[in-house]
Amino acid sequence: MSASLALARKYRPRNFSELMGQEHVVRALSHALDTGRLHQAYLLTGTRGVGKTTIARILAKTLNCETGVTAAPCGVCQTCQDIDAGRFPDLIELDAASNTGVDNMREIIDNARYAPTAGRYKVYLIDEVHMLSKSAFNSMLKTLEEPPEHVKFVLATTDPQKIPVTVLSRCLQFALKQFPPERVAEQLHKVLTAEQVPFDAPALRLIGEAAQGSMRDALSITDQAIAFGHGKVDEQQVRQMLGNVDRDFVWRVLDAVSASDAAALNAEVERCFEHGLSADDALAQLARALQRIALAQPVPASVDAADPDAAHIQRLAKALSAEEVQLYYQIALHGRDDLRLAPDEQTALMMTFLRLLAFAPSNGAEPPREVAPPVASQAGRAGFAPSPPSPAAEPAPVRREGAVRAAPGNAPAREVAVAATTAPVSVASDGPASRDFDGDWLKLVSLLPLAAMARELARHSVLASWDKGLFKLALPQDKRPLATQKERLAGTLSEYFGRAIKLDIELTDNVGESVAVRDNRVRDEKQAAAEAAFLADPAVQVLLNEGGGKIRAGSIQPT
Repeated sequence: MSASLALARKYRPRNFSELMGQEHVVRALSHALDTGRLHQAYLLTGTRGVGKTTIARILAKTLNCETGVTAAPCGVCQTCQDIDAGRFPDLIELDAASNTGVDNMREIIDNARYAPTAGRYKVYLIDEVHMLSKSAFNSMLKTLEEPPEHVKFVLATTDPQKIPVTVLSRCLQFALKQFPPERVAEQLHKVLTAEQVPFDAPALRLIGEAAQGSMRDALSITDQAIAFGHGKVDEQQVRQMLGNVDRDFVWRVLDAVSASDAAALNAEVERCFEHGLSADDALAQLARALQRIALAQPVPASVDAADPDAAHIQRLAKALSAEEVQLYYQIALHGRDDLRLAPDEQTALMMTFLRLLAFAPSNGAEPPREVAPPVASQAGRAGFAPSPPSPAAEPAPVRREGAVRAAPGNAPAREVAVAATTAPVSVASDGPASRDFDGDWLKLVSLLPLAAMARELARHSVLASWDKGLFKLALPQDKRPLATQKERLAGTLSEYFGRAIKLDIELTDNVGESVAVRDNRVRDEKQAAAEAAFLADPAVQVLLNEGGGKIRAGSIQPT
């Protein structure tokens, strides 16, 4: 391997045939070059390391290659070599992040009038163009719309939302794609094979995930991995370098949750921090594994037989219900958000794992509470019609969530079972006094002492009707996983009202204003009012209109 050239530079594509992952851009530009239908300005958008600058340089070669304007430049003429080496005078690259002012743009406009020095076209590449000031954008509009015949503009940005619409309308826009981990691993396999560097295939997948869609970052990480592994890309060493948990970590965690084994979960947390690993990465990998399991349930063919994790994914796809997978995925995501609020990372990770355990449907089989049957006067005060009296020896049964177990071997996928028991329902003499209900569900939710996920079910539901101890709730379709908290919410309602309460949940697309919707509406109204009051301030108007000031997104907060 070359000791003097980084992989990201050595394997940078030099023509369209080498450019991977952006076929839609290559096809459009090649057709335009072959037919002579060239646009005066192109806008390339996408995250870092996906090929924006590379495409601009290839485009400069296609326009200036000494063999003629072509979609396949020769790569060997002096012009092609100069562009590859970064010394071609008619390829002018400007970093807008450090050249934001109107003077910089006027200089470009003035120089654009002059003919190319060495080629057919002057190609202006303006990187991170969204960083230009408003006045700089305004000064370039006319030239951008009607540039001289010998000038082409290529604008590149990671944030197209900040570009004025007047500029967008003058450009032909291409959105570049991120590279999925599988595609990155495939490319790294080719690169390391060509470099004759030994590697472990799972390590390439880890690098692909760490690169977050950027091929340039993936190649830079690979360079680092080669140095870290003394000339080899080794899986365990890559994990250590990246701070990743070991490959089987997430499967051990999910197995421990299925087995209700809190001690095993605690051991996994301790193992993470003994090795100096990241809680955020642990939860990210857990979420990623759950996503793969969720996809494998309706689409079994999505699991590649060659994947070293295939057996784990297939086993858990059968052992877990779709609702459980969705619920665990949400818990993992919320756990990542909680990291910044927790006393320390180890506490945050342990509490997230205990939350997985607490909300596992298999943990709903604890012995039911005994509650004495309410007397008629209590039922009346609670606002419900009294139920017909039951014989003293035959109290009304309560339905409780039953235990769920993983299906052995190749047995069919398990189902969440709700078992009927004949446990007596009674209100103890020293229990809470019965309460009235006036039909105000929004107020009731604020009074209930609910656990986190059961509260989310209550917050996102709307009370459709209630009568004789039966509450019928409407829940949005996209909140289906919260329905697993039905029994917990029913139990809290029973305790609150001093009598057995049953819940029916209907999934629907037509839900009224829930507590969550109301809270979001109130929050948005407060935010809008705060922004309006701020923008109405005369001093703010002067700063924005005359001083070139800008408001940073998210900086205005209601008091």
